Amino acid sequence: MKKIKVAFYTLGCKLNFTETDTIINKFLIKGYEYVKYISFADIYIINTCSVTNNAEKKLKKLVKIALKNNVNAFIVAIGCYSQVNPKKISLINGIDLIIGAKKKFKIINYLENLSKKKTAKIYYSDIKKSDLYYPSYSKLNRTRSFLKIQDGCDYKCSYCTIPKARGTSKSDDITNIIKYAKNVIKKGIKEIVLTGVNIGDFGKPKYNFLELMKAMDSFLYEKKRIRIRISSIEPNLLNDDIINFILKSKIFVHHFHIPLQSGSDEILNKMKRRYSSNFFSKKIIKIKKILPNACIGSDVIVGFPGEQEKNFIETYLFLSKLDISYFHVFSYSERINTEAIYMKNSIPPKIRYKRSKILRILSKRKKYNFYYKNINQKKKVLFEKKNKSGYIYGYTDNFIRTKTTWKSFLINKIKKVTLLNIDYLGNMICH
Repeated sequence: MKKIKVAFYTLGCKLNFTETDTIINKFLIKGYEYVKYISFADIYIINTCSVTNNAEKKLKKLVKIALKNNVNAFIVAIGCYSQVNPKKISLINGIDLIIGAKKKFKIINYLENLSKKKTAKIYYSDIKKSDLYYPSYSKLNRTRSFLKIQDGCDYKCSYCTIPKARGTSKSDDITNIIKYAKNVIKKGIKEIVLTGVNIGDFGKPKYNFLELMKAMDSFLYEKKRIRIRISSIEPNLLNDDIINFILKSKIFVHHFHIPLQSGSDEILNKMKRRYSSNFFSKKIIKIKKILPNACIGSDVIVGFPGEQEKNFIETYLFLSKLDISYFHVFSYSERINTEAIYMKNSIPPKIRYKRSKILRILSKRKKYNFYYKNINQKKKVLFEKKNKSGYIYGYTDNFIRTKTTWKSFLINKIKKVTLLNIDYLGNMICH
């Protein structure tokens, strides 16, 4: 019997990727044939994102690609945007099925009839009534896996759709997370990245994030080399106990990603963030005091409604003085069902683009300076599998991208190296 071919494409965050991998595995167990999205398939499944307008544009483009590959393809949209605005997605020509957040892991149950229809069918549930937590992890390559530990968010940031897309904060059990992590290690993975919507909020009211870290440190430290990286964590939830624990930990690496969003307190208040610029600055100083060689990344939004030139300059100067290693820059994107969309003094797209470009240049300079400070240091690098023009690449524990002459025996190995210098593309050459 001929197998039904299914292709997937994931938009958005690493959490989406972990969930896509889990859903793919369900299809494989049921006997479907998994193919690449650029190939001919009977079913195309797009895991959507609700964070930016760009993700919405990509969704439309992906539908066109699917129909180009197979004009009779059955196209399904799942995930965050499918939850937030299923009716708008239903207007996109070619989409046959839309499944919200609560039902996406049961997608196979809704694929009994693959015939295309004029109107997309929608399976939607009120996210406020959903306390379902579904575990997942991704195997992005032979070296690294993203392990979901938490989902949803109780925060009410004025620009964010995530609480409406994923509901309130919910977490897995510590015992289950340890079990999944051990399964990942058995597959040969050398690095686990803990991910979620708001991982610092893990476990409440039963556990907290530090308890999970201690349990993982205790149960996963083996003769096999393994390291654990924390994904984005809110500054108000990254307490001193967590920072001090990482200093003593056997497996947690010295890398933090702490979202800032703005260096202007006026804009932070409008965003309904839970800290001030001063609080954020003190947090960075604290980390660098305890872990002087730690890599610290961040996120910044430019062009938020009401962000005047003086507010942007505040952010620029704040970031210039801040001892961080890099930051991701996002232009503010209007999203339905958020408070910010109704705010006055919208910033023109051209100004958003200009401010974004200015901060990206600053971020590159920050990253170069951080790399430069690490020259001549000895670091442990986890090498990845690809041979790129005679080089093998990897990351240090403190997230410096390195390269050395291609040697196949280095694949998926953690090796201590000396960091020599920075090449013209910004990679650290090591030996």
